[in-house]
Amino acid sequence: LMGVTGTRESVGEQAADLVRRTRAAGDLPVCVGLGVSNAAQAAEVAQFADGVIVGSAFVKRMLDADGDEAAALGAVKELAAELAAGVRRPS
Repeated sequence: LMGVTGTRESVGEQAADLVRRTRAAGDLPVCVGLGVSNAAQAAEVAQFADGVIVGSAFVKRMLDADGDEAAALGAVKELAAELAAGVRRPS
């Protein structure tokens, strides 16, 4: 366990180190989900992990829609597209 999940400003170098140590222990995919909330952070994590986990950022977008289901759905779709673009950036 590295820390508390939830949106944050930066990913931190500890995540990359933990992925390296985890890979050394076995041959399984390693995913990281510690505060990823935007395309830049998703791109950063995608450079060293096999997958990027996002949760709180989606919840925040839905809550920011203040009960407007159409707006919430639009915000979630927008964030998903941004994150996907981030992980697909050439490294």
